[in-house]
Amino acid sequence: MYAVIETGGKQHRVVEGEFIRVEKIEAETGSTIDFDRILMVGEGDTIKVGTPVVEGARVSAEVVQHGRGDKVTIVKFKRRKHHMKRQGHRQWFTEIKITAING
Repeated sequence: MYAVIETGGKQHRVVEGEFIRVEKIEAETGSTIDFDRILMVGEGDTIKVGTPVVEGARVSAEVVQHGRGDKVTIVKFKRRKHHMKRQGHRQWFTEIKITAING
């Protein structure tokens, strides 16, 4: 069974037992989170698509860790103007493990 969840403004296709990184969620490490914005649930040939969400569907996940992603380098350059600006960014994330999908 799989589901498509929405969190942090992004959509993720998840399967039970999978580890994924999502935008930072304010939750303690080891705690359980329930996602209720389920856009689609599928198993084999059976698919339920929500309008916009599937009613009564839930995905449970356990928070594994919090961290920051790899550095992304931003370079702004203007030719012939003796101007170059460098900047870096590391995005916060929460790694979760999908424990149950209830469709």
